[in-house]
Amino acid sequence: MANGNLAEAKKTKNDEFYTQYYDIEKEMSAYLEYDPDVFRGKTILLPCDDPEWSNFTKYFAQNFDRFGLKKLISTSYAPESKNHKSFYQPTLFETNDPQYDQNKTTINGKIFTLTYDRTGDREINIEDLQWEYLDGDGDFRSKEVTEMRNEADLIITNPPFSLFREFLAWIVEAEKQFAIIGNMNAITYKEVFPLIKENKIWLGNNYKINGGAMFYEIPEDIANLDQVREIRTNEDGKKIYITRVQGVRWFTNIDHGRLHQPLPLMTMEDNLKFSKHKVIRSKQSYDSYDNYDAIEVPYVDAIPSDYEGVMGVPISILDKYNPDQFEILGSNRGVDQDPNGVYGKSSYINSKETFKRLFIRHRR
Repeated sequence: MANGNLAEAKKTKNDEFYTQYYDIEKEMSAYLEYDPDVFRGKTILLPCDDPEWSNFTKYFAQNFDRFGLKKLISTSYAPESKNHKSFYQPTLFETNDPQYDQNKTTINGKIFTLTYDRTGDREINIEDLQWEYLDGDGDFRSKEVTEMRNEADLIITNPPFSLFREFLAWIVEAEKQFAIIGNMNAITYKEVFPLIKENKIWLGNNYKINGGAMFYEIPEDIANLDQVREIRTNEDGKKIYITRVQGVRWFTNIDHGRLHQPLPLMTMEDNLKFSKHKVIRSKQSYDSYDNYDAIEVPYVDAIPSDYEGVMGVPISILDKYNPDQFEILGSNRGVDQDPNGVYGKSSYINSKETFKRLFIRHRR
Protein backbone atom coordinates (compact mmCIF):
# COMPACT_ATOMS: atom_id res chain seq x y z
CA MET A 1 0.00 0.00 0.00
CA ALA A 2 1.39 3.41 -0.95
CA ASN A 3 2.29 5.87 1.78
CA GLY A 4 -0.06 8.40 0.22
CA ASN A 5 -2.94 5.98 0.63
CA LEU A 6 -2.07 5.44 4.28
CA ALA A 7 -2.03 9.18 4.89
CA GLU A 8 -5.37 9.55 3.18
CA ALA A 9 -6.79 6.63 5.16
CA LYS A 10 -5.83 8.29 8.43
CA LYS A 11 -7.92 11.31 7.49
CA THR A 12 -11.05 9.20 7.00
CA LYS A 13 -10.53 6.21 9.30
CA ASN A 14 -13.10 7.24 11.91
CA ASP A 15 -15.87 7.24 9.31
CA GLU A 16 -14.83 4.12 7.40
CA PHE A 17 -15.40 1.35 9.94
CA TYR A 18 -17.71 -1.48 8.91
CA THR A 19 -19.69 -3.21 11.63
CA GLN A 20 -19.23 -6.97 11.95
CA TYR A 21 -22.12 -9.32 11.19
CA TYR A 22 -21.87 -10.86 14.66
CA ASP A 23 -22.42 -7.53 16.44
CA ILE A 24 -25.43 -6.71 14.28
CA GLU A 25 -26.95 -10.15 14.83
CA LYS A 26 -26.51 -10.02 18.61
CA GLU A 27 -28.12 -6.61 18.89
CA MET A 28 -31.07 -7.35 16.61
CA SER A 29 -31.64 -10.62 18.47
CA ALA A 30 -32.34 -8.64 21.65
CA TYR A 31 -35.18 -6.79 19.92
CA LEU A 32 -36.53 -9.97 18.35
CA GLU A 33 -36.48 -11.86 21.65
CA TYR A 34 -38.60 -9.11 23.22
CA ASP A 35 -40.93 -8.81 20.21
CA PRO A 36 -40.66 -11.48 17.48
CA ASP A 37 -42.70 -9.24 15.14
CA VAL A 38 -40.63 -6.09 15.64
CA PHE A 39 -39.64 -6.00 11.95
CA ARG A 40 -42.72 -7.62 10.43
CA GLY A 41 -44.34 -5.61 7.66
CA LYS A 42 -41.73 -2.85 8.07
CA THR A 43 -39.58 -0.90 5.65
CA ILE A 44 -35.99 -0.67 6.90
CA LEU A 45 -33.58 2.00 5.72
CA LEU A 46 -29.83 1.44 6.03
CA PRO A 47 -28.26 4.82 5.12
CA CYS A 48 -24.52 5.62 5.02
CA ASP A 49 -24.06 1.93 4.38
CA ASP A 50 -21.77 1.05 1.40
CA PRO A 51 -23.95 -1.97 0.53
CA GLU A 52 -21.20 -3.87 -1.31
CA TRP A 53 -19.28 -4.09 1.98
CA SER A 54 -22.10 -3.77 4.45
CA ASN A 55 -22.97 -6.51 6.90
CA PHE A 56 -26.16 -4.54 7.70
CA THR A 57 -27.36 -5.10 4.14
CA LYS A 58 -26.25 -8.73 4.20
CA TYR A 59 -27.95 -9.42 7.56
CA PHE A 60 -31.35 -7.97 6.70
CA ALA A 61 -31.33 -9.32 3.14
CA GLN A 62 -30.57 -12.85 4.34
CA ASN A 63 -33.34 -12.62 6.95
CA PHE A 64 -35.90 -10.79 4.81
CA ASP A 65 -38.42 -13.64 4.76
CA ARG A 66 -37.85 -14.73 8.37
CA PHE A 67 -38.43 -11.20 9.68
CA GLY A 68 -41.40 -10.63 7.36
CA LEU A 69 -39.97 -7.38 6.00
CA LYS A 70 -41.92 -5.27 3.56
CA LYS A 71 -38.94 -3.50 1.97
CA LEU A 72 -35.20 -3.06 2.51
CA ILE A 73 -33.41 0.09 1.33
CA SER A 74 -29.65 0.53 1.60
CA THR A 75 -27.75 3.61 0.42
CA SER A 76 -24.07 4.45 0.06
CA TYR A 77 -22.11 7.68 0.14
CA ALA A 78 -20.10 8.62 -2.97
CA PRO A 79 -16.33 7.96 -2.70
CA GLU A 80 -15.53 11.49 -3.86
CA SER A 81 -17.50 12.89 -0.94
CA LYS A 82 -15.50 10.71 1.48
CA ASN A 83 -12.18 12.23 0.32
CA HIS A 84 -10.61 9.06 -0.99
CA LYS A 85 -11.53 9.21 -4.68
CA SER A 86 -7.86 8.97 -5.68
CA PHE A 87 -7.53 5.36 -4.56
CA TYR A 88 -11.12 4.17 -4.89
CA GLN A 89 -11.65 1.06 -6.98
CA PRO A 90 -15.23 0.01 -7.85
CA THR A 91 -16.07 -3.60 -7.07
CA LEU A 92 -16.52 -6.30 -9.72
CA PHE A 93 -20.17 -6.40 -8.67
CA GLU A 94 -20.51 -2.87 -10.02
CA THR A 95 -18.19 -2.98 -13.04
CA ASN A 96 -19.69 -6.23 -14.36
CA ASP A 97 -23.20 -4.79 -14.30
CA PRO A 98 -24.56 -3.34 -17.57
CA GLN A 99 -25.55 -0.12 -15.79
CA TYR A 100 -21.98 0.57 -14.62
CA ASP A 101 -21.03 4.17 -15.39
CA GLN A 102 -17.43 5.24 -14.84
CA ASN A 103 -18.54 8.87 -14.74
CA LYS A 104 -20.91 8.20 -11.83
CA THR A 105 -18.99 5.63 -9.79
CA THR A 106 -17.09 8.18 -7.66
CA ILE A 107 -19.53 11.10 -7.55
CA ASN A 108 -22.89 9.35 -7.13
CA GLY A 109 -24.06 7.23 -4.23
CA LYS A 110 -25.89 3.97 -4.80
CA ILE A 111 -29.22 2.60 -3.65
CA PHE A 112 -29.91 -1.10 -3.14
CA THR A 113 -33.52 -2.23 -2.71
CA LEU A 114 -35.10 -5.55 -1.87
CA THR A 115 -38.84 -6.12 -2.15
CA TYR A 116 -39.63 -9.34 -4.04
CA ASP A 117 -38.35 -12.69 -5.33
CA ARG A 118 -36.55 -11.38 -8.43
CA THR A 119 -34.72 -14.67 -9.14
CA GLY A 120 -37.84 -16.83 -8.94
CA ASP A 121 -36.41 -19.30 -6.41
CA ARG A 122 -39.38 -18.76 -4.05
CA GLU A 123 -37.23 -17.03 -1.47
CA ILE A 124 -36.46 -13.35 -0.97
CA ASN A 125 -32.80 -12.96 -0.03
CA ILE A 126 -29.58 -11.21 -0.91
CA GLU A 127 -29.65 -12.58 -4.48
CA ASP A 128 -32.76 -10.50 -5.15
CA LEU A 129 -31.18 -7.13 -4.37
CA GLN A 130 -31.46 -4.53 -7.11
CA TRP A 131 -29.28 -1.43 -7.38
CA GLU A 132 -28.88 1.81 -9.26
CA TYR A 133 -27.00 5.07 -8.92
CA LEU A 134 -28.53 7.82 -6.85
CA ASP A 135 -29.00 11.23 -8.42
CA GLY A 136 -26.79 12.75 -5.72
CA ASP A 137 -23.85 11.69 -3.57
CA GLY A 138 -25.94 9.80 -0.97
CA ASP A 139 -25.54 12.31 1.86
CA PHE A 140 -28.25 11.51 4.41
CA ARG A 141 -29.13 15.23 4.58
CA SER A 142 -30.02 15.36 0.90
CA LYS A 143 -33.63 15.64 -0.24
CA GLU A 144 -33.24 12.29 -2.02
CA VAL A 145 -32.23 10.28 1.06
CA THR A 146 -34.54 12.27 3.35
CA GLU A 147 -37.49 11.11 1.25
CA MET A 148 -36.35 7.52 1.86
CA ARG A 149 -36.17 8.30 5.57
CA ASN A 150 -39.76 9.48 5.46
CA GLU A 151 -40.82 6.24 3.73
CA ALA A 152 -39.04 3.97 6.23
CA ASP A 153 -40.38 2.58 9.51
CA LEU A 154 -36.95 1.85 11.01
CA ILE A 155 -33.48 3.27 10.42
CA ILE A 156 -30.55 1.03 11.35
CA THR A 157 -26.91 1.80 10.63
CA ASN A 158 -23.44 2.77 11.83
CA PRO A 159 -23.37 6.48 10.93
CA PRO A 160 -20.15 8.48 10.61
CA PHE A 161 -19.06 9.18 14.20
CA SER A 162 -18.13 12.72 13.18
CA LEU A 163 -21.77 13.37 12.20
CA PHE A 164 -23.49 11.45 15.02
CA ARG A 165 -25.28 14.46 16.54
CA GLU A 166 -26.62 15.64 13.21
CA PHE A 167 -27.60 12.14 12.14
CA LEU A 168 -29.53 11.48 15.34
CA ALA A 169 -31.36 14.81 15.00
CA TRP A 170 -32.23 13.86 11.41
CA ILE A 171 -33.89 10.65 12.66
CA VAL A 172 -35.62 12.16 15.68
CA GLU A 173 -37.06 14.92 13.51
CA ALA A 174 -38.93 12.27 11.52
CA GLU A 175 -40.05 10.36 14.65
CA LYS A 176 -38.72 7.04 13.37
CA GLN A 177 -37.68 3.93 15.26
CA PHE A 178 -33.95 3.37 15.01
CA ALA A 179 -30.85 1.54 16.18
CA ILE A 180 -27.58 3.34 15.46
CA ILE A 181 -24.02 3.03 16.73
CA GLY A 182 -22.15 5.82 18.48
CA ASN A 183 -19.49 6.60 21.05
CA MET A 184 -20.46 6.20 24.71
CA ASN A 185 -19.49 9.83 25.32
CA ALA A 186 -22.42 10.91 23.14
CA ILE A 187 -24.60 10.35 26.22
CA THR A 188 -23.58 13.76 27.58
CA TYR A 189 -24.03 15.66 24.29
CA LYS A 190 -26.58 18.44 24.64
CA GLU A 191 -28.43 17.01 21.61
CA VAL A 192 -28.55 13.49 23.12
CA PHE A 193 -28.81 13.73 26.90
CA PRO A 194 -32.32 15.30 27.06
CA LEU A 195 -33.65 12.43 24.93
CA ILE A 196 -32.12 9.87 27.30
CA LYS A 197 -33.35 11.76 30.36
CA GLU A 198 -36.90 11.75 28.97
CA ASN A 199 -36.69 8.03 28.05
CA LYS A 200 -37.13 8.80 24.38
CA ILE A 201 -33.94 6.89 23.54
CA TRP A 202 -31.79 4.42 25.47
CA LEU A 203 -28.79 2.17 25.05
CA GLY A 204 -29.03 -1.16 23.31
CA ASN A 205 -27.91 -4.55 24.54
CA ASN A 206 -24.26 -4.73 23.45
CA TYR A 207 -22.43 -3.78 26.66
CA LYS A 208 -21.96 -7.47 27.52
CA ILE A 209 -20.30 -8.11 24.16
CA ASN A 210 -16.53 -7.48 23.98
CA GLY A 211 -16.70 -5.40 27.15
CA GLY A 212 -18.69 -2.72 25.38
CA ALA A 213 -16.18 -2.46 22.52
CA MET A 214 -16.75 -3.40 18.89
CA PHE A 215 -14.47 -4.94 16.31
CA TYR A 216 -14.73 -3.24 12.93
CA GLU A 217 -13.82 -4.40 9.45
CA ILE A 218 -11.78 -1.95 7.37
CA PRO A 219 -11.19 -2.32 3.60
CA GLU A 220 -7.55 -2.81 2.63
CA ASP A 221 -7.32 0.42 0.65
CA ILE A 222 -8.11 2.63 3.64
CA ALA A 223 -6.77 0.55 6.54
CA ASN A 224 -4.74 2.39 9.16
CA LEU A 225 -2.13 -0.22 10.06
CA ASP A 226 -1.45 1.49 13.40
CA GLN A 227 -4.90 0.38 14.59
CA VAL A 228 -5.18 -3.05 12.96
CA ARG A 229 -5.62 -5.93 15.43
CA GLU A 230 -6.08 -8.79 12.95
CA ILE A 231 -6.01 -9.46 9.20
CA ARG A 232 -8.44 -11.95 7.69
CA THR A 233 -9.29 -13.10 4.17
CA ASN A 234 -12.95 -13.13 3.12
CA GLU A 235 -14.73 -15.55 0.79
CA ASP A 236 -13.72 -13.45 -2.23
CA GLY A 237 -10.05 -13.60 -1.32
CA LYS A 238 -9.92 -9.98 -0.16
CA LYS A 239 -7.99 -9.00 2.92
CA ILE A 240 -10.13 -7.67 5.76
CA TYR A 241 -8.44 -5.60 8.44
CA ILE A 242 -9.95 -5.78 11.93
CA THR A 243 -9.66 -3.01 14.50
CA ARG A 244 -11.09 -2.72 18.02
CA VAL A 245 -12.88 0.45 19.15
CA GLN A 246 -13.61 0.86 22.85
CA GLY A 247 -16.60 2.65 24.35
CA VAL A 248 -19.01 2.03 21.47
CA ARG A 249 -22.71 1.55 22.06
CA TRP A 250 -26.00 1.09 20.24
CA PHE A 251 -28.42 3.99 20.72
CA THR A 252 -32.04 3.04 20.09
CA ASN A 253 -35.72 3.61 20.79
CA ILE A 254 -36.63 -0.02 20.05
CA ASP A 255 -37.72 -1.90 23.15
CA HIS A 256 -35.72 -4.85 24.45
CA GLY A 257 -35.84 -7.07 27.51
CA ARG A 258 -32.69 -5.84 29.22
CA LEU A 259 -34.31 -2.41 29.58
CA HIS A 260 -36.85 -3.88 32.00
CA GLN A 261 -34.51 -5.91 34.21
CA PRO A 262 -34.04 -4.30 37.65
CA LEU A 263 -30.47 -3.84 38.81
CA PRO A 264 -29.84 -5.98 41.94
CA LEU A 265 -28.48 -3.78 44.74
CA MET A 266 -27.40 -3.91 48.39
CA THR A 267 -28.34 -1.45 51.12
CA MET A 268 -25.95 1.35 51.98
CA GLU A 269 -24.96 -0.42 55.20
CA ASP A 270 -24.20 -3.66 53.38
CA ASN A 271 -22.22 -1.85 50.70
CA LEU A 272 -20.02 -0.20 53.32
CA LYS A 273 -19.37 -3.62 54.86
CA PHE A 274 -19.33 -6.04 51.95
CA SER A 275 -18.75 -4.15 48.68
CA LYS A 276 -16.14 -5.74 46.43
CA HIS A 277 -14.64 -2.29 46.03
CA LYS A 278 -12.08 -1.42 48.71
CA VAL A 279 -12.71 2.31 48.29
CA ILE A 280 -16.34 1.75 49.40
CA ARG A 281 -15.52 -0.58 52.30
CA SER A 282 -12.88 1.81 53.66
CA LYS A 283 -15.41 4.58 54.31
CA GLN A 284 -17.81 5.26 57.16
CA SER A 285 -20.27 6.81 54.69
CA TYR A 286 -20.52 7.78 51.05
CA ASP A 287 -18.86 11.04 49.99
CA SER A 288 -21.02 14.08 49.26
CA TYR A 289 -20.36 16.65 46.55
CA ASP A 290 -19.15 20.13 47.37
CA ASN A 291 -21.58 21.75 44.95
CA TYR A 292 -24.55 19.36 44.73
CA ASP A 293 -26.97 17.94 47.26
CA ALA A 294 -26.04 14.39 46.26
CA ILE A 295 -23.73 11.53 47.19
CA GLU A 296 -20.95 10.17 45.02
CA VAL A 297 -21.32 6.53 43.93
CA PRO A 298 -18.20 5.67 41.92
CA TYR A 299 -19.39 2.18 40.87
CA VAL A 300 -22.73 1.13 39.45
CA ASP A 301 -22.88 -2.00 41.61
CA ALA A 302 -22.38 0.15 44.71
CA ILE A 303 -25.63 2.10 44.28
CA PRO A 304 -27.40 1.75 47.65
CA SER A 305 -30.88 0.30 47.38
CA ASP A 306 -32.24 2.26 50.35
CA TYR A 307 -30.91 5.77 49.68
CA GLU A 308 -33.77 8.12 48.80
CA GLY A 309 -31.76 11.16 47.77
CA VAL A 310 -29.84 12.09 44.64
CA MET A 311 -26.79 10.05 43.62
CA GLY A 312 -23.99 10.82 41.16
CA VAL A 313 -23.14 7.64 39.24
CA PRO A 314 -20.90 6.69 36.26
CA ILE A 315 -22.49 7.09 32.82
CA SER A 316 -22.13 3.32 32.41
CA ILE A 317 -25.31 3.08 34.53
CA LEU A 318 -27.13 3.35 31.21
CA ASP A 319 -25.87 -0.09 30.23
CA LYS A 320 -28.09 -1.48 33.01
CA TYR A 321 -30.58 1.34 33.34
CA ASN A 322 -34.20 0.45 34.07
CA PRO A 323 -36.48 3.51 33.75
CA ASP A 324 -38.95 1.89 36.16
CA GLN A 325 -36.23 1.63 38.81
CA PHE A 326 -34.41 4.95 38.42
CA GLU A 327 -35.08 8.53 37.38
CA ILE A 328 -32.38 10.55 35.62
CA LEU A 329 -32.23 14.14 36.89
CA GLY A 330 -29.19 15.57 35.16
CA SER A 331 -25.48 15.26 34.53
CA ASN A 332 -22.32 17.11 35.50
CA ARG A 333 -21.69 18.07 31.88
CA GLY A 334 -23.57 20.77 29.98
CA VAL A 335 -25.19 23.69 31.78
CA ASP A 336 -27.88 23.91 29.10
CA GLN A 337 -29.20 20.41 29.92
CA ASP A 338 -31.16 21.40 33.02
CA PRO A 339 -33.82 24.12 32.64
CA ASN A 340 -33.91 24.51 36.44
CA GLY A 341 -30.21 25.32 36.59
CA VAL A 342 -29.43 22.71 39.25
CA TYR A 343 -27.29 20.31 37.22
CA GLY A 344 -24.84 20.64 34.36
CA LYS A 345 -21.79 22.07 36.10
CA SER A 346 -18.72 20.00 36.97
CA SER A 347 -18.90 18.08 40.25
CA TYR A 348 -16.36 18.30 43.07
CA ILE A 349 -15.51 16.34 46.22
CA ASN A 350 -13.10 18.07 48.61
CA SER A 351 -12.36 20.54 45.79
CA LYS A 352 -11.30 17.73 43.43
CA GLU A 353 -13.25 17.32 40.20
CA THR A 354 -14.87 13.94 39.56
CA PHE A 355 -15.32 12.05 36.30
CA LYS A 356 -18.44 12.29 34.16
CA ARG A 357 -21.52 11.56 36.25
CA LEU A 358 -25.26 11.19 35.82
CA PHE A 359 -27.47 12.24 38.71
CA ILE A 360 -30.20 9.73 39.50
CA ARG A 361 -32.56 8.72 42.26
CA HIS A 362 -34.74 5.72 42.96
CA ARG A 363 -38.33 5.69 41.83
CA ARG A 364 -40.60 4.78 44.70
